[in-house]
Amino acid sequence: MSNNRRVGRECALKMLFALKLDSDQTDPVGLASSFWTNFRFADDALGEPLETAESPLPTATRMFAETLVNGVAEFRPVIDQVIGAVAKNWSLERMAPVDLSILRIGAYEILYQAEIPARVSINEAIEIAKRYGTKESPAFINGLLDKIAQNSDKKP
Repeated sequence: MSNNRRVGRECALKMLFALKLDSDQTDPVGLASSFWTNFRFADDALGEPLETAESPLPTATRMFAETLVNGVAEFRPVIDQVIGAVAKNWSLERMAPVDLSILRIGAYEILYQAEIPARVSINEAIEIAKRYGTKESPAFINGLLDKIAQNSDKKP
């Protein structure tokens, strides 16, 4: 299950990055439909998209990814306010788009997904940051999500 959730989180990251939530485009449902229709994944589902082979993801993975994308889109003003409050000397506009998307997913999980322990959300965000961010991304994301968790009802 955790691997399915990691895959779901990484798919959500890819969708959020494509959605460009900082622009006028705010249709996560349409984006998810297009994402699942047009992307073809390697055997590990996280590799490079393939042109000819399709390896469908489990329904639970797809649903989890869509829950994250829809949740981030719905609660983005609150999530961004919470991130901004703990990001001393960092405006959201100054953050790398990948880091900001990972932070939004992690913050959404901490704030709105009661069944997911904060420590799990933080660790998953760190692992995804190692794969998609810069070498500074994991520490940056860890610090901010840890502060968000400490300020929330879900302690790390």
